[in-house]
Amino acid sequence: MIDLILNYRFMQYALIAGILSSIVCGIIGVIIIEKKLIMMSGGIAHTAYCGVGLGYLCNFEPILGALASAVISAICIGNVKNKKYYDVIIGLFWSLGMALGVIFVTLTPGYSPNIDSYLFGSILSITTTDLYLMIGLTIIVLLTIIVFFNYWKLFIFDENFAKIRGIKTKLLHYTLLILIALTIVILIRVVGIILIMALLCAPAAIAALISKKLQSRMIIASAFGIIFNFLGLYIAYLFDMPSGASIAIFAVVTFFIFYIGKSIYTKFNIKKLTKIKN
Repeated sequence: MIDLILNYRFMQYALIAGILSSIVCGIIGVIIIEKKLIMMSGGIAHTAYCGVGLGYLCNFEPILGALASAVISAICIGNVKNKKYYDVIIGLFWSLGMALGVIFVTLTPGYSPNIDSYLFGSILSITTTDLYLMIGLTIIVLLTIIVFFNYWKLFIFDENFAKIRGIKTKLLHYTLLILIALTIVILIRVVGIILIMALLCAPAAIAALISKKLQSRMIIASAFGIIFNFLGLYIAYLFDMPSGASIAIFAVVTFFIFYIGKSIYTKFNIKKLTKIKN
């Protein structure tokens, strides 16, 4: 694997992209799980496909279209106040984004473009433009989280107390939605729109089983993301399999292993404590 990375530029790009996406999804994924924004994140991810299709139709970079579409949908969803129809509206945005993307791709003149890399990911086909965009977006996400980390901590665990402290929680809410949109765009070329939720949720969920501290969970989730990307990339190259699917499978299977292991460990400890008390 090391020889492949040293000898081939596309492997170097893939590894860098995997590291960048892992760091970002580790940080934002922890926040998404803690704030229970998984459904919203899925809606934003699938709405990004509208921008991909529009990019092909209007002849501009599809990933930039995905970025614009994701940010706009994040802000629109964030403005929904009616809790009764909240999930319904997210689901409709989800469907509308995918439907518009399909129509735009169909209307694109000439041969039908290959959109598989946007739907299912293709980390081995990362271009220099993709990489520069991912680096830029990663820096934005990291700086926003690190510089205002104490504010984020209060906002995540006790939003009402944050309001009392005079923190502008509404601004943090919309900033978080935009950061989720940026993270989704970073992940699109790695695992694709369809499989984004696996890499966005699994590492963070595993970290939650291991640690309760926010900072530790972010670091652990990022580390697991790097492992999943590295193993998925290696298997994909070795057996000529889709890279996005390989990464997603590693992430999901590992989560269930940790989840089952934690459940068994907890039950064993409860039984042990019960015997000691008796």
